[in-house]
Amino acid sequence: MSSVYSTIRSALAVACVATLGCQSTPPQVAAATSTTPPPASSRIIRSQSLPEMNGKRLEVKLIEVSYPPGGASRAHSHPCAVFGYVLEGTLRSQVRGDTAGTYRPGETFYEPPNGVHAVSANASTKDPLRFLVTFVCDSTAPLSTPVPER
Repeated sequence: MSSVYSTIRSALAVACVATLGCQSTPPQVAAATSTTPPPASSRIIRSQSLPEMNGKRLEVKLIEVSYPPGGASRAHSHPCAVFGYVLEGTLRSQVRGDTAGTYRPGETFYEPPNGVHAVSANASTKDPLRFLVTFVCDSTAPLSTPVPER
């Protein structure tokens, strides 16, 4: 039985070091003898409440979107909550009824389910635009549906 506890203690020590950067040697000794890279850091980039979902078919899709210089998409709608994160370039975006926004690398945006994405365009005529879009869906509907222009 004591070998089981020893194994559990070893596993916990490994987990502690891997996730929390815990050390069993004094930090000054560990720093002098360790070749382990510094621990990672994290930060919340965006927090957004989601609408009620049925939860039976939850799925998340992460898609990279690229627009050439001067590129744009037609008005469209998504059946899912959409989170965007700009990687490079500058995005002009507006969901009908909301204020237009301009987003640069490291900035995020949100589109509610079934909102009409009236403007989605590269703000530059010289530089490309790339951004990540995360869809949080609870249906199997197509991710994007064209919306007739007014």
